[in-house]
Amino acid sequence: MKIIITGSLGNVAKPLSQQLIAEGHDITVISSNPSKKNEIEALGAKAAIGSITDVHFLTTTFEGADAAFLMTPPNMGFENIVENTIQGGKNYAEAISKTGIKKVVMLSSVGADSPIDNGPIKGLHHIENLYRTLENTSVVFLRAGYFYINFFNDIPLLKNAGIIGGNYAGNISIPLVHPTDIAKAAAEELVKNSDGKKVRYIVSDVRPANDFAQVLGAAIAKPELPWIEFKDEESLNGMLQAGLPQEIAKLYVEMGKGIRTGVLQADFIKQGSPANGKVTLEEFAKEFATQYNS
Repeated sequence: MKIIITGSLGNVAKPLSQQLIAEGHDITVISSNPSKKNEIEALGAKAAIGSITDVHFLTTTFEGADAAFLMTPPNMGFENIVENTIQGGKNYAEAISKTGIKKVVMLSSVGADSPIDNGPIKGLHHIENLYRTLENTSVVFLRAGYFYINFFNDIPLLKNAGIIGGNYAGNISIPLVHPTDIAKAAAEELVKNSDGKKVRYIVSDVRPANDFAQVLGAAIAKPELPWIEFKDEESLNGMLQAGLPQEIAKLYVEMGKGIRTGVLQADFIKQGSPANGKVTLEEFAKEFATQYNS
């Protein structure tokens, strides 16, 4: 199959590309970074260098493809983030419609079913609805849990204050996922014969936030590491002090509120809380310790 992979050589796109190449598929990887061209080609893939804001580039790249893995970059600027994310999805949809790609796997998120209280995930909610209108194209919405690797962002707080936390309580369970589990699920769906539009949750583990402190703390020789529930204002101020732009920080606070109220996890729980990935929190903790000590 001829398959288009977006996301450059990121945490999901690289292992996904490697797996599909090993299976013998014709892979083209889209990247906005010209310096990635040689690395992409070294994997055995074709490199398409350009921006997802350029519909002509996308249309030309998509031409003749059988399937596409579509993700919008996690950072679509520092302002109008949700709107920019939605526009990226619109650009993909236009290119799909023009080229007639029959199969799409979209990287979405737990919480994308909700139009409210999900922060940056709100853009994915709108894109899912947009892709549901695509004619003659089957779409799998791959709703991923909270990325384990986001815990790397907590390392400065952990080192400076000796705590880890968020604006939700430690007894609230969170669906977690490792990027390699997402890649495996995406590879399965891209080559599978399917029709229509469907949601598939990809989650590696489901754990209460208190376990984040206990398991990650044990891995870095801090077994007494506490999980701290911050107030929304405290959470916002902490992110602003850490250098996050205000709009991004506010979206993350809103997402934390959605976790606290249960809006974010509601449909995942309704579907039986399926956790079909392989990487447990304990296994990821080894990666976390390496990153912490580096």
